[in-house]
Amino acid sequence: MRHTGTGAVKSKIHDTPSRRAFLIIDVIFLTLTTIICIFPIINVLAVSFSSSWAAAGGFVKLWPVAFTVSAYKYILKTKAFYTAFLVGVERTLLGVVIQMILTILAAYPLSKTKDKFHGRPFYTMYIIITMLFGGGLIPTYITIAKLHMLDTMWALVLPGAVNTFLIILMMNFIRQLPEEIEESAFLDGASYWDSLVRIILPLSMPSIATCILFSTVGYWNEWFQGLIFMNNPAHYPLQSYLQTVITGLNAQLMANISLADVKLMSQINNQTTRASQVFLAAVPIFIVYPFLQRYFMTGLTLGSVKG
Repeated sequence: MRHTGTGAVKSKIHDTPSRRAFLIIDVIFLTLTTIICIFPIINVLAVSFSSSWAAAGGFVKLWPVAFTVSAYKYILKTKAFYTAFLVGVERTLLGVVIQMILTILAAYPLSKTKDKFHGRPFYTMYIIITMLFGGGLIPTYITIAKLHMLDTMWALVLPGAVNTFLIILMMNFIRQLPEEIEESAFLDGASYWDSLVRIILPLSMPSIATCILFSTVGYWNEWFQGLIFMNNPAHYPLQSYLQTVITGLNAQLMANISLADVKLMSQINNQTTRASQVFLAAVPIFIVYPFLQRYFMTGLTLGSVKG
């Protein structure tokens, strides 16, 4: 009888007019939020496929006007774009691998209690302080210069290799795993390395996937380090290259134009070319995200409960 009453109460709660009104408002709000987020992407894509006069006149909204692929033809003929794209891919792959290794090696010991890891409070506070205070641009530049890393790939990878947010996220996720699993492995003669590789990492795949996604987006979208640490523009990652293109595209177009490109250049302008490059730069993230999305919310929520 008691169970039936509870079920009836639950069904009444879900069927109340206020509940239905809340769900309707929630759906409308999320739909509008999604449209607001997607609109700029669709607009950039539409501009990239529009003619120069339509983009310059502001006639392009959600659909290309006077459809053309001239902007993409020009971009795909630009060697600098390919070079920057490859540098960005190399930087992202190398950076994600190094960052994940450092994140795992830091999060695992910090997930232990202070009885098992006596220096845990000190190291935890030491890491958290870096979220509040930074070394500053000039000291960072001097450090990179003294280490002879200017104009090298390491200047794009190592300064951001230790991410405090990812360490805390993974640390909290590991702390929620049942301790009995690891203790039984120790009774069977497993070491901490065995426990980490064979038990902790397989169980932490949602958190690892979340961290990989954050790390990939972070390295791929970062542009400021390329402008600061790279003396040769040929060593710019893609986002740094796009930043220079967006701020000074007209001069670049006039410098690179040839007689064979006169007809092509008449069909594009700075807006269509910028839009095409921005969209091409976002394509890798669009490709990676669907494969990691199913782990994203699980790893993010489970890794942010405990402090």
